[in-house]
Amino acid sequence: MLKIYNDGKRITAALFGDIDHHSAREFRTELDDVIARSRPELLVLDFENVGFMDSSGVGLVLGRLRAVNAAGGELLIKNARGEIAQMIKLSGLSSLIASKTTT
Repeated sequence: MLKIYNDGKRITAALFGDIDHHSAREFRTELDDVIARSRPELLVLDFENVGFMDSSGVGLVLGRLRAVNAAGGELLIKNARGEIAQMIKLSGLSSLIASKTTT
């Protein structure tokens, strides 16, 4: 599941559940539509409620980074913890995308 919060130039996408091959496809479709319609200056992907992410999730994030950059915006990863944070780091995404963890 995905909840979108649109504050005009900033869009926050709160992701829920596991991100695998099947869910990544659904997230991708919805996020690409939002990016195309809104052309945000900042897209925040909030992982607070994500329990699992495989390599499909890495592809999801990388593709949205490219899409939002092409629209003139930036991407921020928020609340990635544990194995998800490790996956982001090991994949090299952490060197491309800013990350923020709130407590």
